[in-house]
Amino acid sequence: MKYATILVMTSLLSIQAYAAEINVKVSGMVCSMCAQGIQKKFSNEKSVEKIKVNLDNKLVQILTKDGQNISDEKIKELISEAGYNVAEIERK
Repeated sequence: MKYATILVMTSLLSIQAYAAEINVKVSGMVCSMCAQGIQKKFSNEKSVEKIKVNLDNKLVQILTKDGQNISDEKIKELISEAGYNVAEIERK
């Protein structure tokens, strides 16, 4: 019984909770420098936990910290400052 309880608790601790997953279709991204530029723009945002950039799909995935959010306007602003355009924002 103790082993099962420890196993369940360990499993729960290893799961990271994200408040939101936001997928942003971005036009103009073509290389790894593009991805780095976008990641750098979002790195100073306190609400953002993680950024994943998929160049093949022209997709930026934003994972926010638990209990945090980032507005569509802020996302568009940061992408624009990095030199790209937002085609679509989808929240999950």
